Amino acid sequence: MSRRSFLGLTGLGIGAMAAKSLLASDSLASAASAPTIGTPNFAPKAKRVIYLFQSGGPSHIDLFDHKPKLVDQHGKELPDSVRQGQRLTGMTSGQKSLPLCKSIAKFSQHGESAQWISDLLPHTSKIADKIAVIRSMHTEAINHDPGITFINTGSQFPGLPSMGSWISYGLGSMNENLPSYVVLLSQGTGKDPGQPIFSRLWGSGFLPSSHQGVQFRSGKDPVLFLNDPAGVSRNDRRNMLDDLAQLNQIRHEQMADPEILTRISQYEMAFRMQTSAPELADLSDEPDSIFELYGEDARQPGTYAYNCLMARRMAERGVRFTQLFHRGWDQHNSLKSHLANQCSDTDQASAALITDLEQRGLLDDTLVVWGGEFGRTVYSQGKLGTGRDHHGRCFSMWAAGGGIKAGTSYGLTDDFSYNIVENPVHIRDLNATILNCLGMDQNRFTFSFQGLNHKPTGVQPANVVSGILS
Repeated sequence: MSRRSFLGLTGLGIGAMAAKSLLASDSLASAASAPTIGTPNFAPKAKRVIYLFQSGGPSHIDLFDHKPKLVDQHGKELPDSVRQGQRLTGMTSGQKSLPLCKSIAKFSQHGESAQWISDLLPHTSKIADKIAVIRSMHTEAINHDPGITFINTGSQFPGLPSMGSWISYGLGSMNENLPSYVVLLSQGTGKDPGQPIFSRLWGSGFLPSSHQGVQFRSGKDPVLFLNDPAGVSRNDRRNMLDDLAQLNQIRHEQMADPEILTRISQYEMAFRMQTSAPELADLSDEPDSIFELYGEDARQPGTYAYNCLMARRMAERGVRFTQLFHRGWDQHNSLKSHLANQCSDTDQASAALITDLEQRGLLDDTLVVWGGEFGRTVYSQGKLGTGRDHHGRCFSMWAAGGGIKAGTSYGLTDDFSYNIVENPVHIRDLNATILNCLGMDQNRFTFSFQGLNHKPTGVQPANVVSGILS
């Protein structure tokens, strides 16, 4: 053994021994605070989550938050009493005028629940009695990256575990042949692809990296490098992995690095996925009626409709957390055409997923969440009716399935759809509610790291939204 290796392994003397003691205490604290894998804190209503994330900030004013009084206010200046000095983004802070813009869509009430939904979402309107629409969401973030990071990790600062990773860590997997957390990406068919999506949004942060999201690609090879190289049989691959596992185990005994064990487990997962992933992506067993339900785009890998159908197939196979990221909801200009395109791309498939899960008996224990990082401004960006800027003070999302009270309208905003006047729901509250549906108490679900007991909901208090729970 070289001198460098010896010093590295022995911890560099007495000082490092003290540090090791502190680290050991921190490790014990982590183990003590962590939940038992696969064991909820209380009886869950949902076993799995499908998160339909609409990246860019869907316009609540034009989709879910009906404000008829804006018709008379159209073109008038946003009152200072409504704005209340709110900080604006750099895209509209320099505008001399902030003209109010009425909804570009027509609203109607739907279902026995009389949910107000715009005509841009005709298919979502048909499932009005199956969803709970939250119209009083809010966040502090006014720009995309901190906003999307905040709602997915509980912090505006990157590097913390994503919600899917927390749930994978806390509840474990229901299918050893597929990852417990899977991510699927798509983007709108319009000219503007929208904000970029970064892999850290499904990262595991300080949690074991085996719980990070696994991105499935479109096409017949959803995960790269699963197929054996030419001339290598499955038996050869099995023998190679066995030998490699022994070497990694020896290394782990030397270094005590938990990531080495993660490496072993991920190699084994990849080996099992050589069979399970292609079978998952093979839609030849789906009848024509399913493609009529989701839309013909569901036949095309990489589309939102295809990903929604894949999400249902993953739910059937026990994937714990499936997250779809769909780009293109950032309508700073060309509001009418771009928003209509986004709705055309996503509306039918989103509603079809709820219908499909229900007819297969999966909706009762599957929580489905739809929404983005924030909403849009009631005033126009640029020329009247051209576009809308970011707005975090209020926006809308919906949820359905396991643990959710169907046909619910929750929260209320003012006549300008600018401020919340009843039942505010912070994005931390939404995350606490997701955990609650899975039988997890956010205050008992912690992980000690760098002297702080981290929670999936962040360090600030969060409340379960009991008003949308069944």
